[in-house]
Amino acid sequence: MKLYFTPGACSLATHIVLREAEFTFDLDQVDLATKKTKSGADFTQLNLKAQVPMLQLDDGQRLTEVPVVLQYIADRKPEADLVPPAGTMERYRVLEWLNFVTSELHKTFSPMVRQNTPEEYKKITKENIAAKFGYLDRHLAGRLYLMGDKFSVADAYCFTVVNWSNFLNIDLTPWANLKAYMGRVAARPKVHEALKAEGLAT
Repeated sequence: MKLYFTPGACSLATHIVLREAEFTFDLDQVDLATKKTKSGADFTQLNLKAQVPMLQLDDGQRLTEVPVVLQYIADRKPEADLVPPAGTMERYRVLEWLNFVTSELHKTFSPMVRQNTPEEYKKITKENIAAKFGYLDRHLAGRLYLMGDKFSVADAYCFTVVNWSNFLNIDLTPWANLKAYMGRVAARPKVHEALKAEGLAT
């Protein structure tokens, strides 16, 4: 498999899960500004969406959209126990979290990184992010991870998006449970490997 990624972008969640599941895979970095890959390819010719992540499978098929790619990887390596079995209530809870992260967190952050977003709207966006963080903080009280004591694909995605607060100067101190959670996830060996590979940790 080959993961097309951009350092620190939402593709980091896929990168983390590939390592947690102990897959062998290649990486090809994408410059989202020029739409060129580090290997010299025109990314728009590989992926019409021109967005990361894109996972190229061994048979040549290409898969996109973070929640889908994460489930695919986890289902291919059930022994890694990164997602509950299909049909169980626990699986639907993980899907619930994946949908929360993609629709409520990920998309709320998006205006903050656009050059043309008015400053007044960015202020409103920060207020919305704070409300989402408050919800996460309350949920994480007494829990190690989103699902309790067990790390799942939803944690890889949640960690990735909340980590953007570092680039946007959003201090997590008001949300002690969330801040502690971010530290726990970052300390996982495979997460650290992914961060280091993307130049985000030493």
